[in-house]
Amino acid sequence: MTKSLIEMDRTVRVRHSAEERREEAVDAVIELSRERSPEGITTQAIAERIGVTHGALFRHFPDKASIWMAVFGWLGAQLGRVAETAFAAGGEPLAILERLFHAQIAFVASHPGVPRILFHELQRPAGSALHGLARGIVGAYRERVKALIVQAKAGGQLPPGLDEDAAAVLFVGTVQGLVVQSTLFSGELDMRDAARRVFPLLLDGYRGASA
Repeated sequence: MTKSLIEMDRTVRVRHSAEERREEAVDAVIELSRERSPEGITTQAIAERIGVTHGALFRHFPDKASIWMAVFGWLGAQLGRVAETAFAAGGEPLAILERLFHAQIAFVASHPGVPRILFHELQRPAGSALHGLARGIVGAYRERVKALIVQAKAGGQLPPGLDEDAAAVLFVGTVQGLVVQSTLFSGELDMRDAARRVFPLLLDGYRGASA
């Protein structure tokens, strides 16, 4: 019985260690995406970043594609968590929308590799599993924004003639625009500060929509 318990304990520790290695590999890809194009990230670079041999990396992933699948799984979970936190605080639809906007900007500012990964995959030809995941992540986010805009229209916070689909696209595009500006003017543009100045303009645009 004692031997069996020891073996079980070792199995748990090994599994936990493998899980940590997989998480480290995902973190390495996110970090490397700050420095280079996603397509330029090699498995050797990932292995070196987490301090293991190239062969050891593939004891935790069957191939490079599975590493990227894990990365997109992390992206979807993290962006979903950002949205859930913004919604959980409650309030009027526009208050939640503003909270979501700033939370999204804060997340991207802390993980600049994230938009590079998403944009890179979305620019590739459709049909791949990763392209579908990227579209799903962005599409789900846009739908949550659209739902808030619909609620704001129903509550009289936004004009009834506002095109909620176009408004949701503009919301996502504004975040993307700030990301691009931050990339072009690295060190000169504080995304969080820019977001505080840009969001009121976005709302003014919504409120100025004609019926």
